[in-house]
Amino acid sequence: MTANVEVLIGSGVIPSYAHPGDAGADLCAGESCTLAPGQRATVGTGVSLALPNGYVGFLVPRSGLAAKHGITLVNSPGTVDAGYRGEIRVTLLNTDTERSFAIALGDRIAQLIVLPVSRATFVPVRELPGSHRGRSGFGSTGVRSDVSGQASATPQNEEFIRE
Repeated sequence: MTANVEVLIGSGVIPSYAHPGDAGADLCAGESCTLAPGQRATVGTGVSLALPNGYVGFLVPRSGLAAKHGITLVNSPGTVDAGYRGEIRVTLLNTDTERSFAIALGDRIAQLIVLPVSRATFVPVRELPGSHRGRSGFGSTGVRSDVSGQASATPQNEEFIRE
């Protein structure tokens, strides 16, 4: 499925996919800046979009920037609603505790994933139906899996594992 997305380019570069089959299109910096260790900044891309109704854009980090330099997005995924027409700005964070990171005009700083969305109708009820997971939340599946793919208890999380 392909959706046409109208793109207004101010000072930026049109989003593009680096390889066939990529889910995320690269977004480039429309301005330069330097992120000191632990610093965050909102960086403009110079790009505005007109997503079709029924679609959303998610802004996600670039894996290479995260792995090699500690650069990530503060609010990942950032959400670009179909009705938004302003410039896409990316809130970057330098998680490196020792080194600054320079961003130059045109550098690839994030990825944009465009997906179809559905809207839910929220219905108030007195009780929810049961499920296999129930109310188990953060950490409820443990840390390690055995060869069957089942979570196994460790001393730190065995109270969360249910038979």
